[in-house]
Amino acid sequence: MKLSIRDLDLAGRRVFIRVDFNVPLENGSVTDDTRIRSSLATIRYALDNGAAVILASHLGRPKGQVNLKYSLKPVVATVSALLGRPVVFAEDCIGDAAQSAVAGMPAGGVVLLENLRFHPEEEKDEEAFAQQLASLTDLYVNDAFGATHRAHASVHAIARQVSKAAAGLLMEKELEYLGRVLTSPDRPLVAILGGAKVSDKLEVIQNFLGRVDRLIIGGAMAYTFLKARGVPVGRSLVEDDKLDLVRDIETTAKGRGLQLGLPVDHVVAGKLEAGVPSETLDIGDPKIGDRMGLDIGPKTIASYAGMIEDAKTVVWNGPMGVFEIPDFAKGTNAVAQAVAEVKGTTIVGGGDSIAAVNQAGVADRITHISTGGGASLEFLGGRTLPGVEALSNR
Repeated sequence: MKLSIRDLDLAGRRVFIRVDFNVPLENGSVTDDTRIRSSLATIRYALDNGAAVILASHLGRPKGQVNLKYSLKPVVATVSALLGRPVVFAEDCIGDAAQSAVAGMPAGGVVLLENLRFHPEEEKDEEAFAQQLASLTDLYVNDAFGATHRAHASVHAIARQVSKAAAGLLMEKELEYLGRVLTSPDRPLVAILGGAKVSDKLEVIQNFLGRVDRLIIGGAMAYTFLKARGVPVGRSLVEDDKLDLVRDIETTAKGRGLQLGLPVDHVVAGKLEAGVPSETLDIGDPKIGDRMGLDIGPKTIASYAGMIEDAKTVVWNGPMGVFEIPDFAKGTNAVAQAVAEVKGTTIVGGGDSIAAVNQAGVADRITHISTGGGASLEFLGGRTLPGVEALSNR
């Protein structure tokens, strides 16, 4: 077990909290504050327990150079409003600007440092840079689950430079829910994987083969499986270099008695745009011609809903079709509804799936919405995350 912020004596201490404030900005203001809200519990916990808080994050990809387009300054107003207290902005994350911003911070004070990625040393995981960050604080807390799969200085090297490195409340929740899927899930355990490419989810599929009871495949990645079966797929997106791999996956699934869900019908169209003529065909119908599959059809929706219905644990990552276009969103919305109705633990991760449960109006009925797209996939794929590994053990 990793050390939690709950295990720390915070009174009168400075706490460096690595957050994920990589939020969308438009005309100098935050357009979606979801990521900020998700760390509020940790920040409030530190403040309520008498700490002074230093917040650090990256924003965008400034490639190791100061680029004001990626400044965290516009985020200050949002954080301040959500916390209901003033937030001081430090014009840099290290050096004099950072030191003077945190000097003499009272308990209950909050400082937000400038973008960590304005320094190339952050992404290079450099010890000297991590030391400079650590010199600002007494204790370190990582609440940026979405950044833990990268060995960057503020999530990895810094943990060696402080007396205690603990998980924030959001991080703790992520590790608890995702960890339970891999170690002791309530069964049946159903994994639903969608999105464009098999290659993006390959490790997860392979790691899940020995763990889940049912595996549902949707989205464009289903067409690589279908083509491997010799089914006509028209101009649907296929990864031809993965055909042998998916044949192996099917063989392994069969050998393990694992129920594998693939589309039995689909919505096809000649172009990927709204308002184009579309048709629902059974999988294998040669009438697909040179059109492409853009959503699962009604028979597949019914089949997938049946596979999900009695589940006790569901993990969902990736849409069933091109759900950004309403004509091709029915499958994804139906899966969102089916997942929301499960009487058990439901975990949804990945930007598209989160957008889908929000769009379907069922986000409040999901047990846990994971904030770390790439991180949750690597974790579920069985990889060790550098930012988690670096935390102190309890």
